[in-house]
Amino acid sequence: MTAESGIGSSGPADDSLVPRILCDIRALIGPDPAPEPAPTSSAPEPDPASPSAPEPAPTSSGPEPAVHPARSGALWRLAEPGRQLDSNLVRIPPSGRIGTHTEPEVDVLLVVVSGEGTLSGPAVPDQPLTEGVLAWLPRGSTRSVAAGDRGLSYLTVHRRRPGMQIRPAPR
Repeated sequence: MTAESGIGSSGPADDSLVPRILCDIRALIGPDPAPEPAPTSSAPEPDPASPSAPEPAPTSSGPEPAVHPARSGALWRLAEPGRQLDSNLVRIPPSGRIGTHTEPEVDVLLVVVSGEGTLSGPAVPDQPLTEGVLAWLPRGSTRSVAAGDRGLSYLTVHRRRPGMQIRPAPR
């Protein structure tokens, strides 16, 4: 069997039926914040007025964002022809949110890939979203998602919605 042939067939492979890597999520969401290095010596601080003194390291009042605030929204969408699923990589900037909404048509799986936040809804208490959490959002459920101080990146997967249909106006 050659690379051009389909599994168990003698004709050319249908590209929509060939498993493949679609994207690198880590490349899309950016690098993880670097941990602060531990002090290595107790040597006295150099005199900042000295011309040979190194520039002071920048300081931060809290953890660096896990997501870059300038890039938010859907960073990637599954666009393979003939697919039965839809999927999106979504980024919410630090302290941002997706307001309360109801998805009437499809169940959704949500996988947190970076950052932290909260999943809320009128029928359930706030639920923490942290890296690695897998959440099920059943169709018909009302929910909102809020990012924490570091932002939030997550992947959603659901059955593909039917295309838009033009219907006559109700009489």
